[in-house]
Amino acid sequence: MCGIVGVFGHSPVSAVIYESLSMLQHRGQDAAGIATCFEDRFYLEKGNGLLTDVFDAETMARLLGDMGVGHVRYPTAGCASVAEAQPFYVNSPYGIIFAHNGNLTNVSEIVDSLFRTDMRHLNTSSDSEVMLNVFAHALARRGAVHPNEFDIFAAVEEVHRRCKGGYAVVAMVAGVGLIAFRDLHGIRPLVFGVRGEGGDPGDTRELEYMVASESVALQVSGFRLDHDLAPGEVIFIDMEGTVYRHVSLQAHEKAPCLFEFVYLARPDSVVDGASVYQCRINMGAKLAEKIQREWAHVPIDVVIPIPSTSRIAAQEIATRLNLPYRDALVRNRYVGRTFIMPGQAQRRQSIRRKLNPIPQAFQGKKVLLVDDSIVRGTTIREIIAMVREQGAEKVYVCSAAPPVRFPNVYGIDMPARSELIASGRDVAQLAKDIGADELIFQDLEDLKQAIQETCPSLTHFDTSVFDGVYVTGDITEEYLNTLEQKRNDAAKHTSDVASHITRNLYAHL
Repeated sequence: MCGIVGVFGHSPVSAVIYESLSMLQHRGQDAAGIATCFEDRFYLEKGNGLLTDVFDAETMARLLGDMGVGHVRYPTAGCASVAEAQPFYVNSPYGIIFAHNGNLTNVSEIVDSLFRTDMRHLNTSSDSEVMLNVFAHALARRGAVHPNEFDIFAAVEEVHRRCKGGYAVVAMVAGVGLIAFRDLHGIRPLVFGVRGEGGDPGDTRELEYMVASESVALQVSGFRLDHDLAPGEVIFIDMEGTVYRHVSLQAHEKAPCLFEFVYLARPDSVVDGASVYQCRINMGAKLAEKIQREWAHVPIDVVIPIPSTSRIAAQEIATRLNLPYRDALVRNRYVGRTFIMPGQAQRRQSIRRKLNPIPQAFQGKKVLLVDDSIVRGTTIREIIAMVREQGAEKVYVCSAAPPVRFPNVYGIDMPARSELIASGRDVAQLAKDIGADELIFQDLEDLKQAIQETCPSLTHFDTSVFDGVYVTGDITEEYLNTLEQKRNDAAKHTSDVASHITRNLYAHL
């Protein structure tokens, strides 16, 4: 769930990239980076923390050039060290800058072949660096002194052939141009935008281009959405500003991640032709219908969202059920999204700093709390306890998404099945575990329809976190068990300690 941006312009682009990344900060709060290109030389600044932690006027002034790439990161593969902040760079061939959102599912296999066959060295445990080296090796094999669009397309085809999983990529090749491509299933989002007006037909000299994870990144700098990249599509913009497009023959039917619409994307984004805002209205409508069918016996006094992702669905539920709606959990905007915090203890500590209740909204009330989803259960359990402390008579909970029962392997931090509260439990057990008087979930088919009613052309989705069906077809039980051992909170804690020690060592050198 990282955020990526790439810009090709006719004036300095660092400020444009910064502003666009600020619109994608919700996709990653662990690290940020920007790389630009000026006269075939790269300028790179990156570090741990939010954009405002990493960049100031001095660092921005060093980012020269009319072409650039930006990244905001949260870790799914690798650790949270400064070394793994993106964009990444390799000097051969030509010099390549690379930023990636997603996760590869065959990293071990690729790493072995990179070392034994390609004889390339990896300096981190990030799968983004793995993919960068696959691309670099494929481009080097073409042997072109100055690569053209056919060389670029062939190199990306090689990436598609060797790399499995979900990914969206933006890259720069020194003296060659800007490149963007999307995985063969279209799991991770990527949009293409244009700014300016061309002259005569075919004249693109005045046009500027951006690729980004979400459409809101385009809007802030005045780019208009041209299209979402298709599965397996690559866009190449050469140094003259000519745009070339190619869609891989290996591509499958588009199957975007369903969780993008539930939680990850901003409501003001359009993802694969679907307004996220309208999708969430539809989710609320579908869930209200289920509540009416199955909860006729449940007396509800007030509907309260768990801000802020569930607010749109909660408003629709209140409207459909003719119930009062109250924003009674006030969010501290300076605390990050607890879902993407690395470690259960840190998530738990942040919840009460993140949300503060308004007591009079709860006293003596039968409250319906609306959440976008229930993943680990940490947040909802703490909130229910907090609401009861305020004097709520009953606490009912509904989720705009189905139970999250299976790990995500395509770039969302849900890797450990043992940490998913719904794994191996029925709804009654879940209600008891989180302390709710009643609990109801959206049906998977209703969730799909909520998006399809917004964009009928979307007929397939990656629904793996809900039903365990992985669209890439290469996920085995052995793979999931191995993944759990590598990425549960205990493993992350060990990795974080190692990263902390490494940072301190470097600081004292």
